[in-house]
Amino acid sequence: MLKIIKLFMAVCLFKRGPQDVPYSPALLGMLLAVNAAVSFLAIYLTADFLQTVLQILVSLLLLLAGSYVILAIGRKLGRFCQTASALLGADTFISFFALPALATLAAGQGSASVYFFLLALMIWHWAVAGHIFRHALEKPYPVGLAVAFLYITAAYQVMAMLFPDI
Repeated sequence: MLKIIKLFMAVCLFKRGPQDVPYSPALLGMLLAVNAAVSFLAIYLTADFLQTVLQILVSLLLLLAGSYVILAIGRKLGRFCQTASALLGADTFISFFALPALATLAAGQGSASVYFFLLALMIWHWAVAGHIFRHALEKPYPVGLAVAFLYITAAYQVMAMLFPDI
């Protein structure tokens, strides 16, 4: 397990890419479960149980479908398992660090520094997703950032449409 954590830390630090993630449907399944658990901790702070579960299911579906479509357009579908695993691992890693700040906000004790910290995590998440898409699509980093921006924006719009309270 420590090896997997170190791998995703390296992905988040731009030292490794999705090509370094083992092709393993079992790993993808495990990452879906771990991501769901971390997401549950983050979302349940401000939503009821059913809404939390629905938001997690939709966000996981968006991640899987979004990466599938992006890779299909780029004609790199053979990289789906590794790319989705890299995106899930990176999202889980970064979301884990957001938990204390989200708990602070949920308790009504948010300060400007908490908001700046969360903004920094969001920018980091975008940069890492761009890094992952760059390698998965074999394109320059600005293209990866653009793809990640479009993916994140589309996912946010769908979530906001389905869950207007977030």
